[in-house]
Amino acid sequence: MENLVKQRLFAGGYEGTSVFVTGHTGFKGSWLCEWLLAMGASVTGYSDKVDDGPTMFRALGLEKRITHIIGDVRDPDMLVSAIDAARPDYVFHLAAQPLVRLSYDEPVTTFETNVMGTVNVMEALRRLNQSVACVLVTSDKCYENREVLSGYREDDPLGGYDPYSASKGAAEIAIHAYRRSFFMSGDSRVRVASGRAGNVIGGGDWSADRIVPDSARSLMANQPIHVRNPFATRPWQHVLESLSGYLWLGALLAGQCQTARVTTPVDASEGFNFGPLPNANRTVEALIEEFLTHWPGTWTHTNDGSAHHEAALLGLSVERAYHKLDWSPVLDFEKAVALTASWYRDTFNNTIAPRSKTLADLAFYVNAAASQEVAWAS
Repeated sequence: MENLVKQRLFAGGYEGTSVFVTGHTGFKGSWLCEWLLAMGASVTGYSDKVDDGPTMFRALGLEKRITHIIGDVRDPDMLVSAIDAARPDYVFHLAAQPLVRLSYDEPVTTFETNVMGTVNVMEALRRLNQSVACVLVTSDKCYENREVLSGYREDDPLGGYDPYSASKGAAEIAIHAYRRSFFMSGDSRVRVASGRAGNVIGGGDWSADRIVPDSARSLMANQPIHVRNPFATRPWQHVLESLSGYLWLGALLAGQCQTARVTTPVDASEGFNFGPLPNANRTVEALIEEFLTHWPGTWTHTNDGSAHHEAALLGLSVERAYHKLDWSPVLDFEKAVALTASWYRDTFNNTIAPRSKTLADLAFYVNAAASQEVAWAS
């Protein structure tokens, strides 16, 4: 971990800072907390629960290494108190109801959490009497999906067929309204931007109804992987790709760094896509077949009888992040899958402890980024 501090990633913008993370007990939130700690940040996490069963949060032992708060983003008073107490330099808002299929069963909770939870975070920042940079995480599914081959750009229409996707589109509209109404004046101490990531994979995700954790559970039980929609295409990316985008965006918002193609602070009136290169847009079948090259097994196409709509085609354009943030993905599709499969396989076989494997994957990613001379690792 000391090596990551010495490397001064993101221009050293997080060393010695206070960072507030909502949704820190989730898959992406846990990876983010581990990376922040490795860079010398003090982390406060705010989440409504720790899920039953295996979680990345428990695997990393985060409860004893950060300020761990159980709280709901739908509770504005508690959220304000927690943010005031943390006095954060940065806020990363990841708390969400993140599952498409669950949103059909719990649409009200999905909208309350994903829209009003985001509004409550921004309201808390309005009342915070200090400078803060905030990255609000939504989803690649915030766009009105027309099932087209080209990747969606940030100025494409927002929308969503299912409650989850629609809630993320609505959250983006709320973020835009708050930026324009409250955070763009010259005396505003708050700088906000939104991040929209692709379909994130990586070790330690144990969510239900997600293809990678479902695959890992099946392989652990020596059972075939059941695949609902093998021909659906998604922009697969390793979790560290999206997190590098969020962290770089946060550092730029805070005015910490500058590159040849970036002037600071970043225009806070925009959202940014963080996705893979176009050739990483693959079918679910291709993902499973690649996964099985690292952990042999079988899969079967299963119709579970669900009548719920699931998009067949989805892609992202990252041109805005490349040109305005000097950000680009580091890992190709094959390496992203290899890191993901080996995390589950090696920790299941007790070849390596989960935290050690996580730190090894983080070090590999950082070194790969440095060798490619990406801005945040240079």
